[in-house]
Amino acid sequence: MTLRAFGLGCAMLALAVPLSKPVAAQSEPVRIGLLTVKTGPLAEGGIQMEQGLTLCLKEHHGMMAGRKVELVVGDTGGNPAGAKTKVQELVERDKVDMIQGPLAAFEAYAIADYVREADLPWLPLAAAEDLTQRKAVPDMARVLGTSSQDSKPMADYAVKTLHLKHAITIADDFAYGHETVGGFQQVFEAEGGEVVNKLWPPLNTADYTPYLAQIAEAKNVDAVFVGLASSNPVRFIKQFAEFGLKKKLTLLGNGTAADAPILRFLGEDAAGMYGAAAYASTYESPDNKRFLADFRAAYKVDPGLYSVATYLGCAIIDSALKATKGSTADKAALIKAVRDAQLADSPRGPLRLDDYGNAIGDTFIRKIALENGKPVDTIVKIYPNVSQFWTFDPKKFLAQPVYSRDFPPLTHGG
Repeated sequence: MTLRAFGLGCAMLALAVPLSKPVAAQSEPVRIGLLTVKTGPLAEGGIQMEQGLTLCLKEHHGMMAGRKVELVVGDTGGNPAGAKTKVQELVERDKVDMIQGPLAAFEAYAIADYVREADLPWLPLAAAEDLTQRKAVPDMARVLGTSSQDSKPMADYAVKTLHLKHAITIADDFAYGHETVGGFQQVFEAEGGEVVNKLWPPLNTADYTPYLAQIAEAKNVDAVFVGLASSNPVRFIKQFAEFGLKKKLTLLGNGTAADAPILRFLGEDAAGMYGAAAYASTYESPDNKRFLADFRAAYKVDPGLYSVATYLGCAIIDSALKATKGSTADKAALIKAVRDAQLADSPRGPLRLDDYGNAIGDTFIRKIALENGKPVDTIVKIYPNVSQFWTFDPKKFLAQPVYSRDFPPLTHGG
């Protein structure tokens, strides 16, 4: 054989054999990075996040679209600096294909620019409003909603059904608290109610006595709206009852203020409270009944918003990987598949994402009742297909400032 003939034969062999690099890439596991928090006042929510995602992966036997799935967890410590460090580790060291979390709005705002540059799917639990509004992140998919998405229906129900007129709000003094109160106030006042005071305790408040004293001294008030998160509602609601305010005022809450996992710590103190949320443990659907049974069997508690969020995010990821036939190489195609994913049924009902990557789904108005001495969710109304813009025109809504401590302004008291 001549040298020329040998070279031609090698060239033909090379054309006949597929390149090995894409095959090797596809044999690698899909890596999901979870930004959670395991210490501090938000730790309980962080634990539930990991539980929801772990349960979903277990149900899939650790496989999606024919590929093994690997979970990599980063503990942010519940602060912006920690979130920045951990997201960089997940992307640059651990080479994750997508990120779920973080929990807190201030963490999400802190890492938004980095995730935007990293160019991979991002499914945060954090409800930071502007990340799917004025500063929308094109890589983002949020399966529960914004900070105020459920407080708007709560305000509507408070005025139209409960006929409440004058409210005081109390929420943690950070972005999530500001935004959930902002949505409640805007709708409550648009419907004819008045917010007469807004109270902002620090996130690590151990004793709510000074704030409860202000509520007790207020005149012509018939409701209190609570926008506290993680374990903070437990202390507040117990002290609210101890102050004797439960008999005088209607207690309203957003999703985190009356989340199912914390009800067991409240007992009869929670009875009679109304809460609005993207999930209700008593929702009568086959998918939720199965999820509820599996979660209780695995963790001996009811699931709440934090665990439902990562569970739903996992379901969205599974749908997206099926659409890309398991490929994660083309990040633009993977992001599009995540944003296009729809769930005909889920523990929270039908779910789809809007053009900004934010959930459109049902909001459940729940009244906490006692059954055999234990507080449980009782669904009194379902608002279907709730958008982050509520009933407002999106262009007009986006022209106003993002909700904050000072917007909407307090014009009926102070």
